[in-house]
Amino acid sequence: MWLIVKFDKKNFFSFKKEFLRSLGKDTLFYSPKFCIKKNYKVKFNFKEINLLGDYIFVYSNLFKNLSIIESLKFTKGLKYFLSGCSYSQKEIRDFVKKCKDSEDKKGYLTNNFFDLIINTNYTFTDGPFVNKIFKIINFNKENIKILLGNIETSINKNKFLINPA
Repeated sequence: MWLIVKFDKKNFFSFKKEFLRSLGKDTLFYSPKFCIKKNYKVKFNFKEINLLGDYIFVYSNLFKNLSIIESLKFTKGLKYFLSGCSYSQKEIRDFVKKCKDSEDKKGYLTNNFFDLIINTNYTFTDGPFVNKIFKIINFNKENIKILLGNIETSINKNKFLINPA
């Protein structure tokens, strides 16, 4: 069973270690991430951003027993469990599968994660047009035709990371 957990970023490693000690090594942690390339004058820095902020998916077969979840409530680094996870298992599994299907070789989400919608505003999160807002006019498997200000152009879907505005 999957749980959605809000954790304290400062104590994440102790939180993870305590969960593994209590639940065993078959416990899975999943946090979808983006890798953004930032330009600093001459150099490039890469920044890792969690899609869900300080939430993480945790899977264990032992979560079916509510007493185990209750015993983990006061784990160091844990803020709280999101309620209602037991009723939303299918949706959680589908979301995790969609994230894993759209990851690259390094484990970062790609643009395939977002469902692109025509005539909707998006922003660039990397490249020369960082934080610029554009509108999608049309798209296919490889290219996206965009309107950036008054300029109509097309970009390669796989070369730039974009987010909905």
